[in-house]
Amino acid sequence: MAEASVKNLPLHGIRVLDVATFIAAPYSAAILGEFGAEIIKIEAPDKGDPLRAFGTPTQRHDSTLMWLSEARNKQSLTLNLKTPEGVDIFKKLVARTDVVCENFRPGTLEKWGLGWDVLHSINPALVMLRVSGYGQSGPYRDRPGFARIAHAMSGLAALSGMPGETPVTPGSTSLGDYISGLYGAVGVLLALRHRDQTGVGQMIDVGLYESVFRVLDELAPAFARNGTVRQPEGSGTRNACPHGHFPTRDDKWIALACTTDKMFARLAHAMGKPELCATQNYGQLRIRLAAHEKIDKLVAAWTGSKTRDEIMALCLDHEVPAGPLNTIEDIFDDEQFAARGNLLSFEHPELGEIVVPNVFPNLSETPGQINSLGPGLGQDSQSILENLIGLSEQEIKALRDKGVI
Repeated sequence: MAEASVKNLPLHGIRVLDVATFIAAPYSAAILGEFGAEIIKIEAPDKGDPLRAFGTPTQRHDSTLMWLSEARNKQSLTLNLKTPEGVDIFKKLVARTDVVCENFRPGTLEKWGLGWDVLHSINPALVMLRVSGYGQSGPYRDRPGFARIAHAMSGLAALSGMPGETPVTPGSTSLGDYISGLYGAVGVLLALRHRDQTGVGQMIDVGLYESVFRVLDELAPAFARNGTVRQPEGSGTRNACPHGHFPTRDDKWIALACTTDKMFARLAHAMGKPELCATQNYGQLRIRLAAHEKIDKLVAAWTGSKTRDEIMALCLDHEVPAGPLNTIEDIFDDEQFAARGNLLSFEHPELGEIVVPNVFPNLSETPGQINSLGPGLGQDSQSILENLIGLSEQEIKALRDKGVI
């Protein structure tokens, strides 16, 4: 990415210290970096962020495909925060920084003398994102947390799977991390807006389970009002019918979403059975919900009699909301993904072509960009310490000899 284009991005001039690990808070930083922020990834000198070893390995010993994709647009500075020298350098960086992103267990940075109170006193305009399993307060604050635990704690996992069977992981095992990363990025932007107005920074406190809980539609009000405890609903939902995944003749699957009586009427005509949508039959949602098993069997029999492409064509002709259950192989051949540029082919200097999800969301005037994939461990330490902190080559060598960097 040329320097001139970086200056046109909305977050140009914002510096972020990403001192987090794995996915949640680092994902927040990555989003900011895609829209122009300078991201300095601070890692332990020995092995770096554990995400470097998570996922599919590459020829580069310190980088999996996961790392290359998720650590995009970041510089890597190795720094041992358990040493006085490391703490001192971190404080100097904070004084020149707009945002700090971290997701250690609560109390870890405080133990190193780098808690919010300390950093805020160094830089009153600092915005600090703190992501943890359960947040910075409450009786569970000290418990370790991961996305899978957040799915369970939030109530999502209890809804996932087939009725009467073992609850399953909903989609990506890291869904809770990515949702929390999104909320974290929103929080940072809100805090930066407030800082621009007042000059005062603030701390953003995100618990993984809270992010997932927030997206569970009417789960809370339905229980509070009616005592409703939803159970696993398989591929369907208790609020609409037919609304789920249905097999096709060529051993593929298709998703159908008939959320209204009008949508069901369209489906009935696509099936060649317009009588199904008659008021005295299944034309009303309450009747369909009461007979959802029968409706699903009728729809499955229809989809199973044709190929996925044939079912898709009929649904599109009748304006029925439908879509294929894509594998990643399907996605790479999908014309919509191609037209929208959802996949970015990046030529890595050491590894050749690497394909990653492209920047999102899409902005009409200042679209985000990817200028680099995940960096090598410590590859930017020398330039950051020289140019930002003003250390000499001799001082940097001494720090490296002591294991600080």
